[in-house]
Amino acid sequence: MISRRQGLTLVAAAATVLALPGFTPAFGAATRIRIGWQKFGVLALAKAQGALEKRLADRGITVEWSEFTSGPPLLEALGAGSLDFGPTGDVPPLFAQAARGDLLYVGTYRPPAAFHGILVRKDGPVATLADLKGVKLAYKRGSSAHNFAIKALAKAGLTPQDVHEIDLPPPDAAAAFKTGSVDAWAIWDPYFAIAEADPDARLLTTSDGIVEAWGYFLGNGAFTAANPEVITEILDELAKVGAAAQIDIDDTTTALSAITGVPADITRVTLTRAGSDLGAIGPVSDKAVAYQQTLADDFHALGVLPRKLQIADIVWRPKAS
Repeated sequence: MISRRQGLTLVAAAATVLALPGFTPAFGAATRIRIGWQKFGVLALAKAQGALEKRLADRGITVEWSEFTSGPPLLEALGAGSLDFGPTGDVPPLFAQAARGDLLYVGTYRPPAAFHGILVRKDGPVATLADLKGVKLAYKRGSSAHNFAIKALAKAGLTPQDVHEIDLPPPDAAAAFKTGSVDAWAIWDPYFAIAEADPDARLLTTSDGIVEAWGYFLGNGAFTAANPEVITEILDELAKVGAAAQIDIDDTTTALSAITGVPADITRVTLTRAGSDLGAIGPVSDKAVAYQQTLADDFHALGVLPRKLQIADIVWRPKAS
């Protein structure tokens, strides 16, 4: 279990970004938007197509892209003002809000129910979730895999105290799992699909039926307040890109594979998981807020978050046109 001190350390690490030189929030009419992206989903596809660049060209707005391996560092940058927009899973916004980063939930997306998986060594002793007791379980703390790992353990009557938690970002966790330095790995797509294809790996469980599938788009607070119409246009364009992508999975597989570097056969697996819909983008509903609030309360009760949060305080409610 993560102690209160460890939770404060995570929050402090995010907060230090605020003090770095050159991290100034964007105010006024935008001439650029800085977007953080990861190797999955509709935002990566939009980057490959130049869709946002085309949509915002008439406004005289350029798009700058920065790649991240997980949500926590992306939201540290966004909350500190060095990014304006980006996607993440359910847990990273909690740490960003706890660190008092300047950010807002501005939209949602719905990954497939089996977006996450726990993998173990094929020849190892772990056959059930209960067998995870005492093993080295890797995941990125503060990520959506953190939530998945906790809830998967709970399904077997275990707590984080029953395993040796190893905090690793996806690339490092992949290497540690491959060499046997960790016994199990909780991870999301496409890293999940890549590892699942390894003949030496065995799938213990997916997230289907264990956690709800929620993902979020977040905007820097100052940027969003100054440029609400830009955020609206981006979300609208992403929904269009996603809807078109669902019509031709073959072309979508090729385009997404080209920009992410993930092999086409693996990319196809991620795009064809049950419930996958790149066009499932919408506003931050009351249901999404309630889900996040419950998650925040659970993580505070576990001692993972150092303070209680009110999710509704940082939800963007665009004015009706």
